Amino acid sequence: MANLQLQHLDKIYPNNVQAVYDFNLDIKDGELIVLVGPSGCGKSTTLRMVAGLEDISAGKLFIDGRDITTMPPKDRDIAMVFQNYALYGHMTVYENMAFSLVLRKENKNVIHQKVLAAAEILGLTDQLNKKPAQLSGGQRQRVAMGRAIVRTPKVFLFDEPLSNLDAKLRGATRREILLLHKKLKATMIYVTHDQTEALTLADRIVCMSMGYVQQIGTPLELYDTPANLFVASFIGLPPMNFFEGRIQNGSFKCDDFSIKADGRYVEILRPYEGKAVVLGVRPENVVSIDGDTEAGNDKETVEIEGGAVKVRISLNENLGQTTLVHGTTGKNRIVCKFREWCDYKAGDEVRVSFDRVHFFDKETTNAIR
Repeated sequence: MANLQLQHLDKIYPNNVQAVYDFNLDIKDGELIVLVGPSGCGKSTTLRMVAGLEDISAGKLFIDGRDITTMPPKDRDIAMVFQNYALYGHMTVYENMAFSLVLRKENKNVIHQKVLAAAEILGLTDQLNKKPAQLSGGQRQRVAMGRAIVRTPKVFLFDEPLSNLDAKLRGATRREILLLHKKLKATMIYVTHDQTEALTLADRIVCMSMGYVQQIGTPLELYDTPANLFVASFIGLPPMNFFEGRIQNGSFKCDDFSIKADGRYVEILRPYEGKAVVLGVRPENVVSIDGDTEAGNDKETVEIEGGAVKVRISLNENLGQTTLVHGTTGKNRIVCKFREWCDYKAGDEVRVSFDRVHFFDKETTNAIR
């Protein structure tokens, strides 16, 4: 396949609105990169610059060391899969998949072999004579992927390909894309606003906001060690809980509770003595110590003044093996993710501790490490 280098890419539109700022990324051969972020963060614009559908305002783009910054899209050897499938309704599945090769005037036998091979990979062999209108949304998206596969491009680009599918189809098609990547060992760039897709698909994630890259890393790196408050709030479902407070005498103090910094944080928090910081706790790191949920008494927990944080319950979201418990610690809201079915009522109180916390500089929003 191919290596890509995106060097200092900027995108500025004629009205002087800048959509992407100084984007830098080296993509290895066979790597699946996911660009993730909210609407307007610049992820699709970056993908379109790679595809040649948007001009690059500044910076350079290389494939296998070859400068393609100003090269027309048709010469870049890149295949793109769009969220709206972009299939020809009057053509059969076979004809849709073969279309780009027909335009290139490939040998008919070669076209036939490539279409059959792609159909086999995608489970479309028995659908080749059907029209797109006769297919489900997931099948149509597989046809769009098949049209890309037959070209054997250097790079595959996916622009939110699952957005139009229902939840069940999204999960199934997501797994198909992951299997496709493993079979083809292809270089892929995948754009999504769905952090679940990013975490499950990516070799590396590029998290973006307001045109800037916030963090690049493996899914575990972004989940376990977010670079700043934005990444911490965007990656993870439900989102991380945040509490604003100050460091006083080596402890984190907010309106509702106080946490003594343990050995891991004593040194890194010392320069923040007297300063405002933000404490982050993921819902799955909130542990009940009352014994009526999976108590976690055998877990290492942080040292909380008074031994526990009291949570007044607002509502439960029972999800089967887990329950999302929404409540308040006083002035702050909190979401707890307990690993069993809970039946709290509004107004009930539960005592919790935290088995892992994160600290962020309130002023810069960067993680304190």
